[in-house]
Amino acid sequence: MKQERRELIQKLEVESRDVRRHIIKVCGQHGGHMGGALSSADMITALYLHVLNVDPANPKWEERDNFILSRGHGGIGLYAALAKRGFFPIEQIYSYEQLGSKFGTHPSLKIPGVDLSTGSLGHGLSVGVGMAIAGKRDRKSYKVYVMLGDGELQEGSIWEAAMSASFYELDNLVAIVDRNRFQVFDATEKMMAIEPLVDKWKSFGWAVKRIDGNDMEQVVDTLEAIPFEVKKPSAIIADTVKGKGISFLEGKAVSHYWEGPPPEEQVKQALEELGGFE
Repeated sequence: MKQERRELIQKLEVESRDVRRHIIKVCGQHGGHMGGALSSADMITALYLHVLNVDPANPKWEERDNFILSRGHGGIGLYAALAKRGFFPIEQIYSYEQLGSKFGTHPSLKIPGVDLSTGSLGHGLSVGVGMAIAGKRDRKSYKVYVMLGDGELQEGSIWEAAMSASFYELDNLVAIVDRNRFQVFDATEKMMAIEPLVDKWKSFGWAVKRIDGNDMEQVVDTLEAIPFEVKKPSAIIADTVKGKGISFLEGKAVSHYWEGPPPEEQVKQALEELGGFE
């Protein structure tokens, strides 16, 4: 790897670790959804700090790339990345889930930089298809990125949208599956098996790549290669670790949500594992 490339990857790794620190510090105050936010932090960091064509000074710029967090309960990770990109001061996200705050569990259009209010699972890809169709018809150059939870793929509406996307040849649409293998109660394959994902997406007419979604070099290389094929939507199956970065949370369903303020010793240990409190 050339030196310039190595420096970029290292910089993004530092930034993603800091995103995780903010996730833990915010959720450590009152509780919250952090497992999926931690697993997808590398992908979201690479998107907002390297790939997406956006303008923090003009969040509604018509030529911007669009990002939809369909798995909306991972919003705290998105908020940290938006703040780092300059959409608002990072201090604002510490009002997360508090009365009167615009930073709720799920992203809202009230937040600068958020392109869709999301909450109920299964809707994000359908809206993304509509955005991508509009971009094609209006001859816009923007891309639409939709991040999906793997448990969310149990929703039938996802596959209706996938079928539509290939029919309309939406090579400006990207689906990113955060494949951390857990949903709220247990492993996805125990709740309702969803594999083989690569074969399923290909059978719906998508160009597909499967990567280690916590390996920043793979993440950047893959995002830079979009579209994978002309006239086909692109799907990234990002194999990740639920609760990534925190030893006692990694690969466990319990990492999905801290209910109420967690024990102080857990927050302290988590932050120490991420390199400290600042």
